[in-house]
Amino acid sequence: MKKTVLSVVLAGTLLALPEVTDAALGDQTLREGMRHSDVVELQEALREKGHFTFHTSTGFFGSITADAVRSFQRSADITVDGIVGPQTVGALGAGSSTSKVQTSSQNSSSASDFSRTLRVGDRGNDVVSLQEALREKGHFTFHTSTGYYGSITADAVRSFQRSAGISVDGIAGPQTFGALRGSGGNAQTSSRTTSISSGQASSSRSYDVEKLIRDARNLLGTPYVWGGTTPSGMDSSGFITYVFRQNGVSLPRTHSQYYPLGTTVQTPQRGDVVFFETYKAGPSHAGIYLGDGTFIHNSSSQGVTITRMDNSYWSPRYIGAKRY
Repeated sequence: MKKTVLSVVLAGTLLALPEVTDAALGDQTLREGMRHSDVVELQEALREKGHFTFHTSTGFFGSITADAVRSFQRSADITVDGIVGPQTVGALGAGSSTSKVQTSSQNSSSASDFSRTLRVGDRGNDVVSLQEALREKGHFTFHTSTGYYGSITADAVRSFQRSAGISVDGIAGPQTFGALRGSGGNAQTSSRTTSISSGQASSSRSYDVEKLIRDARNLLGTPYVWGGTTPSGMDSSGFITYVFRQNGVSLPRTHSQYYPLGTTVQTPQRGDVVFFETYKAGPSHAGIYLGDGTFIHNSSSQGVTITRMDNSYWSPRYIGAKRY
């Protein structure tokens, strides 16, 4: 009887828990042994500062994360205890009081007034507006609009993007806002993109595709080094930006930064960049399409290598292709 009652109580407790991803670094003190979406945000912040070098952000605060925290604390000349409290969060420049929150001049309740690209981790009244717009379309079903872009909002964005026939990445940018306004999903997303006709990008490019692919193939076997951007060692985005830079195309440093700048293509061709969603929502890995169902990319386990698009790991994580 005791066992039955305990099961009911636990079940009720689990049902009452809020979505753990709808939080932000700084909302709670983090220490070894914890598992939470805030830990993912912590690991990413430490990675950006060069202290967390594990190949993926796990969401678990283990010894590797604790060591990274201590390393950062020493470099920031603050108390070194491996615990992430207000002092460490402040030194990282993270938390809910940072510039992620929209100013009052940007507040809006209309999808027509969006002024920035929104993604997981963002907060602000423009996120409320997005949630309300998605609710009107039947895709955001959470009981209230929270103003935080967590996994529930990202799932709602993907659901809407699929229904609108546009690129499915869980990121709300100009293309998504245009579709929410009813102006169609094939609008240009940047002055750097080319026109799209019937879902296909313009075939004109500012570089020689075959040379681009030769340059990429010349890097086969280059080791994976987190944060690396040269042939002596590079990471996934470092590989893409290096190859394109050798061909006269300057791209931002990370996948999430240059993803919105490309022209969406429904069927990738040689030289197009194919994107994948791995350890976090949105584009977090990419490669250059070679044709015949293969792409070249920098794998954290193999270095620069060629893989098939129908690979059992990569195929379900594919989110679309872009042309630059």
